[in-house]
Amino acid sequence: MQHLVDTNNFSDTQIAQLLADAKRFKAQRPPQLLHDKLLITLFFEASTRTRSSFEVAAKRLGAAVVHLDPSRSSAKKGESLEDTFANLCAMEPDGIIVRHAENATPQLLADMQTSPVINAGAGNYAHPTQALLDLFTMVEHFGGDLNTIKGKTIAIVGDIVSSRVASSGIRLLTRMGMNVLLVAPEQFMPDSELPQYKNLEDIMDKVDVIMSLRAQLERHEKELFEDYADYASQYCITKERMQNRDILLLHPGPVMRNIDISDEMLDDPRCKVLTQVKNGVFMRMAILKLLLLDS
Repeated sequence: MQHLVDTNNFSDTQIAQLLADAKRFKAQRPPQLLHDKLLITLFFEASTRTRSSFEVAAKRLGAAVVHLDPSRSSAKKGESLEDTFANLCAMEPDGIIVRHAENATPQLLADMQTSPVINAGAGNYAHPTQALLDLFTMVEHFGGDLNTIKGKTIAIVGDIVSSRVASSGIRLLTRMGMNVLLVAPEQFMPDSELPQYKNLEDIMDKVDVIMSLRAQLERHEKELFEDYADYASQYCITKERMQNRDILLLHPGPVMRNIDISDEMLDDPRCKVLTQVKNGVFMRMAILKLLLLDS
């Protein structure tokens, strides 16, 4: 039984296969490969893109999807997470897609070895499907082969310490041979040996890709900025900062307009935010195929 708790659950060969399958699915919609499969989504935190993307991916492959709303489940009556999960597994789904606020939850459930677990985001540590779809988007942009991103430099900008997207992305992208720079104010910076910068202007001529992150000022006890406008003046990705540089611009969403990325840059062809969303469906189709059919 294989799980996806983080990207290190997949070998390099499997990641290459995911990229190939996602590319193939994007070129031509596949047959109903999972027509006899049933998935349960269990989201303890709000989600727009990830939950919808998984449901669309599953249904395009012919799988049935059942969503359990934890706010209306027996968890509200005091049932433990493990018991909730065990009861769902007793119904014999082919996989359970989980989002949770605690870093350790997906691994805890995977260790029960009752049903394949797919991590749809946990705490600030892991969001493996986002990392994989971002990898697919970059590989596609730079030429469609993993070798084309080796040696490329990506700057991750914003509230890095709070971001599971950044955490999973750093592990995957460094493994794939990319150079990763971190750009953030001190309190938003994780403990890391990667190159760190406080000023966005210092990296603009060093990078091939910028990944902007949502500023999560509400998650920090110490106030660094008086308001979002103050933060944006230093870290918003604008046309003035980008100028005519050939830099790919990514963001996992939701984008805070004119705080993370300006309106003008969101409409710029270098910005691939909606391409990421589109590619997320194809990458999640590839992941479901791998876990439910090929494993």
